[in-house]
Amino acid sequence: MAAFWLISFVFTEDYKKMQLVLNKRGIKFTIESGIFEIRANDELQKVPAAKVKSIILHKSALVSTDVLLHAIEHGIDVIIMQMTGKPAGRIWSHQYGSISKIRKNQVQFCQSSEGAGWIMDLIMEKIKNQSALLYTLSKPDTSTDHLINNAIDKMNKIIVKIASLKYENISDISDKLRSFEGNSSRIYFGIINEHLPEQYRFEKRSQHPAFDMFNALLNYAYGMLYGKIEGALIQAGIDPYLGVMHRDEHNRPVLVFDIIEKFRVWADYVVIDLCMQQVIFSDFFHVENSVFYLDEHGKRILIQTMNDYLNDVVKMEGVERTREQQILIFAQKLATRLKKL
Repeated sequence: MAAFWLISFVFTEDYKKMQLVLNKRGIKFTIESGIFEIRANDELQKVPAAKVKSIILHKSALVSTDVLLHAIEHGIDVIIMQMTGKPAGRIWSHQYGSISKIRKNQVQFCQSSEGAGWIMDLIMEKIKNQSALLYTLSKPDTSTDHLINNAIDKMNKIIVKIASLKYENISDISDKLRSFEGNSSRIYFGIINEHLPEQYRFEKRSQHPAFDMFNALLNYAYGMLYGKIEGALIQAGIDPYLGVMHRDEHNRPVLVFDIIEKFRVWADYVVIDLCMQQVIFSDFFHVENSVFYLDEHGKRILIQTMNDYLNDVVKMEGVERTREQQILIFAQKLATRLKKL
């Protein structure tokens, strides 16, 4: 595999497809007769476009409009990624995946008691998922086992408090929800920090920027999830820029910020597992003004591991699909719900 880009293989139900991750400055990306051509210096890689599921572009890549048009016409997801792994933008067809009635009803849903109940359920599910992950860190008869049990008890009490909230719309409870969610996350990440190998421990959860290896890994993994969820929403015909809990944030895909709560634990698990295996090293990062960024080798490991995990088959609500497909199923079910309002 050439060093100037990454190729991560992902599996669909029918056949193998790949994800191209182009992350070196000066890459030239073109297409000729259905074949993607990727050039860097004197190296050339050719990839059949029919085998590509998605394209991740980092800064300073030169991409032809023919590549973008082909991606739009054939449903290939194109995401422009920041250094932190968070999507800066994406390219897709001007057509949504379904009828406008969904987006009209979405406005009503976001301002309704039904929408408030929906986001409450997502946050409670997030906390339950976090508790389940903490159980995996527990080792009987160790000095820290009681810390995990105490933390889970506290998180369960927070779930009870959330479930007891009274409301007519999200504005009635949004401040309390944020407070409960923040308290639960502090407990959760405090316990994770206690159980990580020494070199990965962190002072506190830092989103952007990241001031340590663990947070840099986690932010990048969350960024990958953001991209998956936004793509699923667009495909289902839902506007990712119209959210429930995060609806006041200007020009950002706020519904993605709502929905990711259900799936964050997947990124948590991948990053914690990599740290527990101690396969991530300090030289996989470069540091600028005390801010940590993954380098190409670190990205390669995290992206491949995350994609492998997302393409494992799991059962959710009685349906067996890959984790990535479960995100799309969730979006499709939400679209059906909105259509029926």
